[in-house]
Amino acid sequence: MRILLDYRPALRARTGVGEYLHQIARSIGADRRPDETLTLFSSSWKDRLPSDAVPGARTIDRKLPVRALNFTWDRIGRPPVETVTGETFDVVQSGHPLLIPSRAAAQVIFIADLDFLDRSDRSRVDPKRYAAAVRSHVARADRVLTISEHSAADIAERLDVSRERISIAFPGAPAWPRRPDAERGRHILFLGTLEPRKNVARLLDAYEQLIVQMPGVPPLVLAGGIPADASPLVARASAPPLVGRVTLTGYVDEAQRQALYREAVIFVLPSHTEGFGIPVVEAMTTGVPVVVSNRGALPEVVGDAGRLIDPDDAGSIAHAIRSLLEDEIERRRLADAGAERAKQFTWTRAADAAREAWRLAIEDRKRRG
Repeated sequence: MRILLDYRPALRARTGVGEYLHQIARSIGADRRPDETLTLFSSSWKDRLPSDAVPGARTIDRKLPVRALNFTWDRIGRPPVETVTGETFDVVQSGHPLLIPSRAAAQVIFIADLDFLDRSDRSRVDPKRYAAAVRSHVARADRVLTISEHSAADIAERLDVSRERISIAFPGAPAWPRRPDAERGRHILFLGTLEPRKNVARLLDAYEQLIVQMPGVPPLVLAGGIPADASPLVARASAPPLVGRVTLTGYVDEAQRQALYREAVIFVLPSHTEGFGIPVVEAMTTGVPVVVSNRGALPEVVGDAGRLIDPDDAGSIAHAIRSLLEDEIERRRLADAGAERAKQFTWTRAADAAREAWRLAIEDRKRRG
């Protein structure tokens, strides 16, 4: 099986989708089958893809403006990837909800969640045009790859896709050791890009309540990329009563993430929607009790190993955090439960599920001629 994987989301600072694709590529490269060739594709005018980005994988790096290539691929469906790469493949895996054009390869698109259908007030692209394009591309794709049962059901219902055409490859937990029990934590941690769906403003509302209720409440760390439209959050964190109590770190790499988890007393993710929530599994792996939204895929991911909150209710968020801060026995119980829960998610299983999705896509392509 000759696989082309769109590696562009992982080319620079890796966040959700980029981390997901990188880890699947790593797992496949580390356990490459005799009849399998994995090729990573990248196109950028200034950023280069190292030939050794993923051991066991080939690379094709084209010096092409990514926006221009995406425009022609998304709007015109040309040039085919065979022309761009000079090679042929059995399956082409996109890193987003739109197809990579191909003359003969099976085409698989990746959809983590359908937040783009609901963000008409906060999108940098025309949401109606993009949603229409996704629906068109989904209808033509040989298969859709996603990351949770929640996302699969949402895609099937809202994009009118047969559930049989959707494959799930759950993300994996990192190969990190659990922190020693003696490490109690120094801060409350949120990790993720500061975008509206992460609901950070409501988390700050809750934290302001905690400052009044518990003057000695641990500091809050907001770790993750800070886009331009997050400036109100930055300003709010720099003014009373949050100034000196809330830290914004910006983007953090893997080593920095691990250090932040090790020093966290509680991890909080109050998102309006998540297709999976990789930081939650990272926190559970490290042994940090988690407080997460009762929406999207988060209840599916944490099971009974975390506290669920109403993301629209700052009081619900504050109560969950306070109750855990005041109950060390419950924190330890959730830490144990979370660490055990995280073992269910591995990148080896994710890679195998992706392989199966590609195999089915190739079969479907052949069946349709």
